[in-house]
Amino acid sequence: QVQLVESGGGLVQAGGSLRLSCAASESISRTNVMGWYRQGPGKQRDLVATITSDGRTNYAAYVKGRFTIFRDDAKNTVYLQMNDLKSVDSDVYFCYYAVLGGTSAYWGQGTPVTVSS
Repeated sequence: QVQLVESGGGLVQAGGSLRLSCAASESISRTNVMGWYRQGPGKQRDLVATITSDGRTNYAAYVKGRFTIFRDDAKNTVYLQMNDLKSVDSDVYFCYYAVLGGTSAYWGQGTPVTVSS
């Protein structure tokens, strides 16, 4: 079973930047999607950004132009570069991995992001 280990969350002032990283514990499928979701207390888990193994990206509208998702397949790692952070970006961010066309999805343990205004 694939384990996803996240890092890079923390406290930052509004307007600042953070880079989240998520490393898969073992080799992953050649056709897959990886990404990031966010979740607040008592709320559903919402899409932030995803990237497929062939490089197609998908972003939530409110992060376009501020966040960039990219991946390093040699390291089985996906990144989320977050710039111009706002207080509304504060949440717990979860890494996601799934095989395209498959039925299983994997989640990281979550990393908190707090943006102070």
